[in-house]
Amino acid sequence: MKWRTKLTEILGIEMPVIQGGLAYLAYSELAAAVSNAGGLGQLTAMTCGSPEGLRSEINKIRQMTDKPFGVNFAIGQHGRSYIDFLNVAVEADVPVITITGGNPAPVFEALEGCPAKKLVLVASKRQAIKAESLGADAVMVVGQEGGGHLGKDDVGTMVLVPSVVDAVNIPVVASGGIGDGRGLMAALALGAEGVEMGTRFIATKECIHAHASYKNKLLEMDETDTVVIKRSLGAPARAIHNHWTEKILEIEENEGTYEALKTYISGKSNCNYIQRGNSSEGFGWAGQIAGRIKDIPSVETLFKRMNEEAEAIRNKWCQC
Repeated sequence: MKWRTKLTEILGIEMPVIQGGLAYLAYSELAAAVSNAGGLGQLTAMTCGSPEGLRSEINKIRQMTDKPFGVNFAIGQHGRSYIDFLNVAVEADVPVITITGGNPAPVFEALEGCPAKKLVLVASKRQAIKAESLGADAVMVVGQEGGGHLGKDDVGTMVLVPSVVDAVNIPVVASGGIGDGRGLMAALALGAEGVEMGTRFIATKECIHAHASYKNKLLEMDETDTVVIKRSLGAPARAIHNHWTEKILEIEENEGTYEALKTYISGKSNCNYIQRGNSSEGFGWAGQIAGRIKDIPSVETLFKRMNEEAEAIRNKWCQC
């Protein structure tokens, strides 16, 4: 199936699919596989350890693919410390930069004159309109079904995406609850120009930094096996329901402070689960789409399947 949307044209990709930032998981192996399959693979800058670590990953991905790729900057909890990482991406002439969490205005100021395409993850119309005013080339709109950090309004993808499409003039990318060809076609029907997927890419062969137990847990889950934590901090985020997240919710329910929560919600606790497989001492992000994930294919196989599913839907529509 040949794809042509505003997103594929802007980013120079073959299929309108973006791999999410995936903290501590989105390194060169996964990103290159996504880009080689026709989508946009991404590195996650702030979990590369250092600016030099990011530079190394950029060099690696360029050895594995000649296709476009992106670098994601999750800026919400890093103050201005992302600037050195951002400078590396600019110096390396990265083709796409995506921004998630926090106020993107300082990033756009730092990127003034940079030719990279700039995409911003948003969770509301207000945020989308602001991103457009700052100069974003597209916005990625995450609904309440998504994994990781979400918006505060609890609006699902089905409602949020067309609302944002009607509010801005730049391309909209749908995110949250999408993991197959049906989700892709549904997003296009809502007016989006493509999709961003996170959880689905964790359960792929090339996501080598995700522990086998984390991947296998995704296969076992129902769509009801996630919980939203960190609401009390004003930063709601969806994670796998386990003993660790129950403890987080208990602290929040008792009006615990950030000091009481910080050990439980730290990057170390996240890595204990997702990289080391220690579910008793950590947590893992996951969206409700986990209930639809039943295997761990290669990225190439996943994309081929999505194409086949999308083409079957298109053919069905054409018969109506």
